[in-house]
Amino acid sequence: MKLLKNAAKAVAVAAVLASGFATTASAQDLKFFTIGTGGTAYTYYPVGGVIANAISKPPGSRECGKGGSCGVDGLIASAVSSRGSGDNVNAIISGLRDSGFAQSDVAYWAYTGTGTMEGKEPAKDLRTIAALFEEHIHLVSLKGRGVNSVADLKGKRVSLDEPGSGTYVDAKLILEANGLSTDDVTAEALKGNAAAEALRNGKIDAYFVVAGYPTGSLVELASATDMTLVPIDGEGAKALTDKYGFFAQSEIPAGTYEGVDATMTVAVGAQWYTNAKQDEKLIYNITKALWNDESRKLLDVGHAKGKAITLESALAGVGVPLHPGAEAFYKEAGLIK
Repeated sequence: MKLLKNAAKAVAVAAVLASGFATTASAQDLKFFTIGTGGTAYTYYPVGGVIANAISKPPGSRECGKGGSCGVDGLIASAVSSRGSGDNVNAIISGLRDSGFAQSDVAYWAYTGTGTMEGKEPAKDLRTIAALFEEHIHLVSLKGRGVNSVADLKGKRVSLDEPGSGTYVDAKLILEANGLSTDDVTAEALKGNAAAEALRNGKIDAYFVVAGYPTGSLVELASATDMTLVPIDGEGAKALTDKYGFFAQSEIPAGTYEGVDATMTVAVGAQWYTNAKQDEKLIYNITKALWNDESRKLLDVGHAKGKAITLESALAGVGVPLHPGAEAFYKEAGLIK
């Protein structure tokens, strides 16, 4: 673990020196902060990159308001690709990563040791920095594959994503809410471009994706094939949302993906978490940097989901306690009385 962190630091220091902003900076001037995201083809990774850029301010940067960074002095944040929500939660608790994104349901179950985490030791050191945006569950197929509803997955070859991802957790819950289990499908563990290629080549019939729309790999898939989004609605969706309050029925609008009509599905919240042991002042400064006016500009143009990341919704659906540093900022901002 230490070797990985040291390697990451070495790369970051080299990048800073090469860009010319900190030729006189020593390693002691720098603070490194990792953000666990998800697969590079989905939403977490590019959004993580935008946020990492917004909160970073390497030594030697120009001042905020003068064309420079408005992040945290001496901080170099980096977005790290991962297997997703469950992987990020585990990495935060173990100390492998400083922070990470996760679905609100996965994080709450991990924190409480309930739901899909029943019987596992609760992740009591998990803490929230901010709620970010809504993620929609995409059930992706192609026209002619005979998959027009969740029930049609029975007997089909379906990728549920990798174990350790939030998508895998939610895919299993959706199957169960519709009277199916993983035994009723030929389950694969593909994600991102690998899943899209397997679908195009006839190796699978459908796959699940949990991501903020539009997600890049699906934009590409829809432009090259007769992609369809399978509705997750009806009694199955009602059973799911009634049992698990983190899920809400929601729509992916027509035209989000080329040639794909409006599709009813379910959604969960994407939130940013860290460890309770992280320094209170650091997390306060990171939270403050996330919500400054310059970060607002970066979020608005950095990704299609950026405009949905707002201070007004920063505490929406938060089920895991705030980190004291984040809580202090939200009290100053008037979001907590």
